[in-house]
Amino acid sequence: MKISFKKTFSLGGIHPPENKITATKSIISAQLPDMVYISVNQHIGTPAKIVVKKGDSVKVGTLLGQADGFVSANIHSPVSGLIEKIEDTPSASGYYQQTIHIKVQEDIWEDYIIKDSDLNRDIESHTKEDIVARVKESGIVGLGGAAFPTHVKLFVPEGKSPKALLINAAECEPYLTADHSLLLEKADEILVGIALLMKALAVQKAFIGIESNKKDAIKLITPLCSKYSGIEVVPLKVKYPQGGEKQLIRAISGKEVPSGKLPLDIGYVVSNVSTAFAIYEALQKNKPLIERVVTVTGKRLEAPSNMKVRIGTRFSYLLEQVGGLPSSACKVIAGGPMMGRAVASVDAVVSKGTSGILILDEKETKRAKEQNCIRCASCVSVCPMGLEPYLLKYHGQHSMHENAQQNYILDCIECGSCSYSCPANIPLLDYIKVEKNSVIQINRSKNLK
Repeated sequence: MKISFKKTFSLGGIHPPENKITATKSIISAQLPDMVYISVNQHIGTPAKIVVKKGDSVKVGTLLGQADGFVSANIHSPVSGLIEKIEDTPSASGYYQQTIHIKVQEDIWEDYIIKDSDLNRDIESHTKEDIVARVKESGIVGLGGAAFPTHVKLFVPEGKSPKALLINAAECEPYLTADHSLLLEKADEILVGIALLMKALAVQKAFIGIESNKKDAIKLITPLCSKYSGIEVVPLKVKYPQGGEKQLIRAISGKEVPSGKLPLDIGYVVSNVSTAFAIYEALQKNKPLIERVVTVTGKRLEAPSNMKVRIGTRFSYLLEQVGGLPSSACKVIAGGPMMGRAVASVDAVVSKGTSGILILDEKETKRAKEQNCIRCASCVSVCPMGLEPYLLKYHGQHSMHENAQQNYILDCIECGSCSYSCPANIPLLDYIKVEKNSVIQINRSKNLK
């Protein structure tokens, strides 16, 4: 089968080294740890409300936290065992969050979960309302990193009408291959999940965007789509940040999401490919979101892997299973090198939004000395949102908050292309993140008055 790779977004973008070390690695199941640590704030929005207490016995799938509001998500136990304590514990980002500590015992699952079953293509028996309700009950959030509650995306306000579903299988972030491995091993299940999403949104078309460095996935999934009405694979050029929501829409549809607007405003809903698989499991197996595939990788790791991991597992425990933390390790990142965040300790735990654990050595993390900006506009030429990063950095340094907002700082997707491309080694994104947060806080204060 001949594949033509033409689609991409037109504005900006970069080509960092791919470093897809684990691209050919099959998914392995991580061993169960002795303890898991479940934060009730693993999603965008309001933290879940805890419905268990110290001393309670739980099974795999027991509800631990109930969604507290519309933009929130249920939290379920990924293990069976005893709740030892509930206390504030630092998350991977360093913020203290209310966390449930569970001592793991036997691996006993709630009776409502269908633990082992063959592929189920039964889509017609599920109504639109049933799909949305089950997605909400199962605590499913976007697994691409943002962790936005999926049931909120499936709620279409009056006056809006989605015309197509876009599935993000680009996985453009260097090093990460969790989505790729899932595409290869669970293709049919993913397609069922996509069909369920289409039914929930009442759309007739779905496009799966896959970058051309995943030829094996494209060749596998393209013919399988013939079993489903309206699902099509769209091969994409390799370019970062192709997986950005607005960039994916531009690449596949040619449409632009206006500043301050959402994809739904122009008729599109975007979902990650791993999220589609989670929806298949929720609808066909009654399985809540208790585990996910995580890429554990790094050039110095003994056995980098794609691992199926229970939520709440410590990074340190997973690193032990891939040969241990290398002596040369200098930084541990939750996610990829471009948009991931360094963690303060390997005691950080896997959350619903953790797609990767990346180990970098000193050579890979050492920053070159920052020099004066020479106004070369490299940062402008690579910005996929058409912003002027050098200018936004200046506004931030001088607390020019109104100017920053007028120059669309809130449109920044924090992809890091500007910092990567700056010949003066200026950490532009660091400055922009701080200023963006300041503008958000100022706007919130105004809205409260």
